[in-house]
Amino acid sequence: MTPSLKNGDIAFASLNCIAAVVCLLAAILVFALKLHKRFVYRLALYQVLSSMAFATVEVFQVIFLNYDKNREVYGRLCTAIGLLNMYTRWTKLLSTMWVTLHIFCFGVLRKDLKKYEVWYVVTSLLLPCVMAVVPLITNTYQLSPFHSYCYVYQKNDSYTVELVEKLVLWDAPALIILLAASTTMMVLVIKIVSVLCRRLKYKPLADGDQYWKALKELLPLAAFPILFFVFVIPTVIFHIDSSVRTPSDAMIIIGIIPATIWGLSSGITLIIHLSVARFFALKKMHTSDKRMESSYTYSVLQNSA
Repeated sequence: MTPSLKNGDIAFASLNCIAAVVCLLAAILVFALKLHKRFVYRLALYQVLSSMAFATVEVFQVIFLNYDKNREVYGRLCTAIGLLNMYTRWTKLLSTMWVTLHIFCFGVLRKDLKKYEVWYVVTSLLLPCVMAVVPLITNTYQLSPFHSYCYVYQKNDSYTVELVEKLVLWDAPALIILLAASTTMMVLVIKIVSVLCRRLKYKPLADGDQYWKALKELLPLAAFPILFFVFVIPTVIFHIDSSVRTPSDAMIIIGIIPATIWGLSSGITLIIHLSVARFFALKKMHTSDKRMESSYTYSVLQNSA
């Protein structure tokens, strides 16, 4: 391992530690503001909790810088971390998929999937177990030959099993959901433009302003599929590249950094959204109080007259 990659792994662990803390703060903020009672914010909460879990597991990858000091012990730890890595990245993937599906169904089809929330949670917790166990059975959770990272790798020079497992267990599903998320965003933008055009022309919608208010509350969730689109592509490219040849140091860094920023950006996005929403809520409350005060003063003056 080159010194640059060693320093990169330490920086990678540090960023993941920050990402986990930021996601935890975002989750605490949701509960502190009592927004967890609203379905839209619970979807956002599932996003940051899955990001926090993934980032926490990624922090422990740095311990494998000492892998050669005790291969037997670190080998077992590598299997455990590799399994948790696959599990948590799948919980993150599925939570993003459910957010994308809900945005599409409500924003485009006008169908509220709130009643399926239990299935959102159950599938996001149980299905990753199946995906994570497969490499455990095939014994392909190994330390990367390039840097301190435990994931699906082959011990020998035959990359067939590694390539197939990476494609089937992560890269292919990620690309499919990526395509679905991209299509959803395009359709949603067209839908929003259509809604705005109707409102500007004073043509009321069939469902009235209630639909528009709900849609505006839902729109910030679109940030999660967009972040998924931006940060997952480099990781998928790296997985495919490293499965067929020895990647360069630059390619390794390109592959590992976006995964970290993905989790960090999820927490930051939710915190910014909550801060902005809180600001406008307080501003609206203040405006309402001033109107009530003005109305009271006017009524007092009228009575005095």
